[in-house]
Amino acid sequence: MSNFMYLFRGGDENFKRLSQEEKQAHMQVWGEWMGGLKEKGQLLDGLPLSDDGKVVHKKGELVTNGPHAEGAEVVGGYLIVSANDLDEAVEISKGCPIFDYDGAYVEVREIMSMDTH
Repeated sequence: MSNFMYLFRGGDENFKRLSQEEKQAHMQVWGEWMGGLKEKGQLLDGLPLSDDGKVVHKKGELVTNGPHAEGAEVVGGYLIVSANDLDEAVEISKGCPIFDYDGAYVEVREIMSMDTH
């Protein structure tokens, strides 16, 4: 088994336009999906990320407000899952509720150890 990181990109603007009731309903879908992964022993960690942040350049000599990129490029959250291989990790990601929003996507990356990197 290996660990994989899901980086969630896009969908934030669509989510912000929902009513409070719609947001709660959508978060319930996320909770059910993540709960299912946890029950199977596949979910290891994951949280949403704040919209605010800083971007550090040039060994800390330049610090700017950020992230500032196209809405679909900003990472809105992450999960760490356990899967047999990349293909299985991709298959698991297909049930993600982020796909309810046009233009949103999941980047799936294997987490490497420092020894094998």
